[in-house]
Parts: sequence; C-alpha cells; structure tokens
Amino acid sequence: MMKGPLFYSKILLFGEYGIIEDSKGLSIPYNFFKGALKISETPSEKSKNSNSILFDFCNHLKQIKGLSDLDLILFEKHLNEGLYFDSSIPKGYGVGSSGALVAAVYDKYSNNKITVLENLTRKKLLKLKTIFSKMESFFHGKSSGLDPLNSYLSIPILIKSKNDINVAGIPSQKSNGSGAVFLLDSGQTGSTAPMVSIFMEKMKSDGFRKMISSQFIKHTNSCVDSFLSGDIKSLFANTKKLSKIVFENFKPMIPDEFHQLWKKGIDSGSYFLKLCGSGGGGYILGFAPDIEKAKNDLKGYNLEVVYHF
Repeated sequence: MMKGPLFYSKILLFGEYGIIEDSKGLSIPYNFFKGALKISETPSEKSKNSNSILFDFCNHLKQIKGLSDLDLILFEKHLNEGLYFDSSIPKGYGVGSSGALVAAVYDKYSNNKITVLENLTRKKLLKLKTIFSKMESFFHGKSSGLDPLNSYLSIPILIKSKNDINVAGIPSQKSNGSGAVFLLDSGQTGSTAPMVSIFMEKMKSDGFRKMISSQFIKHTNSCVDSFLSGDIKSLFANTKKLSKIVFENFKPMIPDEFHQLWKKGIDSGSYFLKLCGSGGGGYILGFAPDIEKAKNDLKGYNLEVVYHF
C-alpha cells in the first residue's frame, strides 16, 4: 500500500475576490484538515470515486502546455493501480480541498520540483503559483494557484500583488488572548465556479467596479497590514468596514439565513463576518475582539477557533 505525505487545508484570511483584482491577500495553513495520496488493496466507494476524479484530472493535465515536468505516465500507472486522494478536507467549504490535492499530485509526480527546503525566491514562488494555477483550473475554471501553493509549502503566504508574493511571518498566537479568528459552519456547501462568475458579471457594472477599487481593495489591504503588524485595534476597525462592504455588495455569496447574523455582528461589534473563499456556503470567517462574548452571541452555531490574538 502506497501512502504519500500529508497536505493541509488553508484559510485565506484576507483577499477573496480582491486578489483577482490585484488586492493584497494573506493565506495561512490550517492543519485541522488534511489529505494524502494512497493506493489501497481494498477500494471503498469513496476511494473509487476519488480515483475516477483523478483520472479526469490526469486527462486534463495532458492537454495543458507548460506542465512537461509532470510524469503523467507514472500518474496514470498508479491510477490504474487504484490511486486516490484520502482527505478529511470538506469540499465546497472554502478551505482548499482541491488545493491540497493539486499540491499532492505535484509533489509526487513532478520530475523537477521546487521544494520548501530550498531558498524560496520570489521567482520560484511565482513559478510554483503559475504551475498550480494551470493545474487547479480543472476544478475551478479559473484559479490563482494560491491554495495549492499554501498547501504545498504549508507556510503563511502574503500576496502583495499578482506578481509579488512572499512567504510571510505572521504574529505568533497568544493562547490566552481574548481576540480570535474563527470559522462558522454554514451547514451547506458552496461551489467556487458559479460564485466567481457572479463576481465577474458584477464587475461589468461601473458602480460595482468603482466600489471594488475604492473601498473593497482598500479595506482588504488595510486588514492585511494591521494583521501583519499586530495592530489589533486597527485590525478590528478595518475588518468591521470590510464586513459591512461585503454585506452590502456580495449578498449572493452569503447564504440567506446568515444575512441577519452578519448584520447583528456589525451592529453590536461583537464579531465581524467575512467570506471564507468564494462563499455561497461552506465556512464563513469571523473576527471577534472577545471570543467568549461572540460565542455567546452565536449560541447554537458550530464555531471553530483558528487563531488567537
């Protein structure tokens, strides 16, 4: 039985939709969920289903130019032996299930892979991101390549612009801190491609485009800067502004039954919600100045703390 290394889920703290339009972004690994490539002697329904998706993925990769370093003959050989991706990462939840899969395939089948152990220059990071973007297009139609990059390297990544990405040092967590970032389970899956096409359609309107460049990107960038510098007070002020703009302009991406809850957080200041990934379901990301108060205000909802301030 073959078993590959583990690849973790990720959380894009800031930058969803914005990075398509060149905002900053900040992505961190989330080790709660993970996946690995395996070949099993006794295939289950789940592994057969995964194997069939991987076959389609392999055929997709054969059509793409610029991926000559991937040993697709070996990949196909292993697929015929029952290779599948054994993963606990929920699909359609905005935590990078396809990213981890892409990272695992690259790690196993690239003949000339860039590894986390070498000096990761900006040039190498961009090269990896380009390869991953081509590979992940199978799942989303359009991919920034950032999810697989985060999963592959398993370190926080700061996007300054499309052509400027760096490994980021993020402030270390305070285990007893009262402020926190959390995930809220919407109880339903979302799908990236339709959400991205709603966004692209909205971008055709002058008003929406202006709001993106003058407000959405500005507040996203401020959130990234205040998070990295550890300025918690300004982080919450900026997250509140961002939450309000998302609420006013990204309604289709917020499941209906969360509209009230979203507004309640902004009005009370107890927590500020934002999209986790493309939205439409899956997880919603929350920021709380006082996590105990937020938990109380969100009683009855499934809440998972991912980072303490």
